Amino acid sequence: MYTSGAILQAPKKTRFPKFNRFALEDRELIQTYIDRFEPVSCEYNFSNLYAWQDAYNLFWTLYQERLLIYDGISQCAFMPLGKDFYPEELVIISLNLKNIGLTPNFSLLTSDYLKKFPDIEKYYIVKEEPDYAEYIYDVDSLCDLTGIKLHKKKNLISQFKRTYPDFEVHRLTGPYKDKALELAKDLLTIRKRRSKTLDQEFCAIETSFENFDSLGLEGLVITIAGKMVAFSVFSQLCHATYDIQFEKSDADFKGAAQVINHETALYLKNKCHYLNREQDLGIKGLRQAKLSYDPVKLITPYSLVFTPLN
Repeated sequence: MYTSGAILQAPKKTRFPKFNRFALEDRELIQTYIDRFEPVSCEYNFSNLYAWQDAYNLFWTLYQERLLIYDGISQCAFMPLGKDFYPEELVIISLNLKNIGLTPNFSLLTSDYLKKFPDIEKYYIVKEEPDYAEYIYDVDSLCDLTGIKLHKKKNLISQFKRTYPDFEVHRLTGPYKDKALELAKDLLTIRKRRSKTLDQEFCAIETSFENFDSLGLEGLVITIAGKMVAFSVFSQLCHATYDIQFEKSDADFKGAAQVINHETALYLKNKCHYLNREQDLGIKGLRQAKLSYDPVKLITPYSLVFTPLN
């Protein structure tokens, strides 16, 4: 048992487990941790981890029956997925990470953990990360679109349907994946300012589409006279929540963004209670768009910056 306030050192002879890249054959094992411990963050979604691993230099290992993921770009480990470690046990992990040349910090700390283990501040500086807050929506609310805040969305959907009565909704399968990828590429090409993040997102979409079924992904598309105008890609995060991982629409078709959002909610209505529409990354326009859909809550993570022990 660890004693709070004790001076801890990483055992010199302890062999820290080797980190691995994410492979498709790892999905079943990693999913057992996700199913059992039901993380609320989309960052633990296997399809996200696999698709974004090159962009963020992600790798993983098992440590004392917990799933430990390391982000090589942000230079921090995710909070281990499994039974909670005591703060003193996290310190041991930090010291081991330091010993193998990695930064000994953590991300994705929850407010529940802080309440449960206030002593964490003896060993780490705790930082709130509002730009990485995840937006959680009630799926019924997104289907019904009732209330003043969602009235404008309902009007835009009605306008779209009047303007394009021949629009069709299809599952994202077969040739629709090629058309969706073309739409994503076109939307990226026409942007006045390209960013590294958007380029990385396109690569993540490509990877996701190449391994669509193996990653357990689903999706919908909106077409008008055979032309792709919007698509969404999603997967189950935990039994109560689906994660909306990608959503794109052609701005030339007013209301298409609202229609794909609505059709996705209708499709998932009987599959889950909540939709996680991920983060806004501090982007003002994206934040406004996500807030306009009236989320039931924002899950704001915290990070831990390791402070050297005396």
